[in-house]
Amino acid sequence: MLREKIDAALKDAMRAQDEKVRVSTLRLINAAIKDRDIAARSEDRCNGVSDDEILSILTKMVKQREDSAEAFEKGCRPELAEQERAEIEVIKEFMPRQLSGEEIETAVKEVIDEYEASGLKDMGRCMGALKERYSGAMDFGRAGKLMKESLS
Repeated sequence: MLREKIDAALKDAMRAQDEKVRVSTLRLINAAIKDRDIAARSEDRCNGVSDDEILSILTKMVKQREDSAEAFEKGCRPELAEQERAEIEVIKEFMPRQLSGEEIETAVKEVIDEYEASGLKDMGRCMGALKERYSGAMDFGRAGKLMKESLS
């Protein structure tokens, strides 16, 4: 389970007295998961969040850091941008391998063919299938653009 893998990595990093960025990033991941656990309890789910939800949290954290790094570079703060990128690398260790551009195109075409989609009205159903199959492994913004182009 992903939660145990993250906890073990944090313990190992603390024992090895790894770089501060790794330890602090792992703590941030754990804090985000615990926040989501608390929200889940209010929804009467006692077991906490699932691995899919943890992947969603990690994806969101990567996106936030990419946006921050870009903003820091525009603001002439390369040292802060570098720190954000170092955090991204730590977070990505716990995510599945990201699909390449060609793999995304192939997956989009396969889903369109499978559902016999013919127009934009079918886009929601096709995107749902992609999210179910490739959760955490695909840039859905890019996939959405490709899907829209194909169905237009």
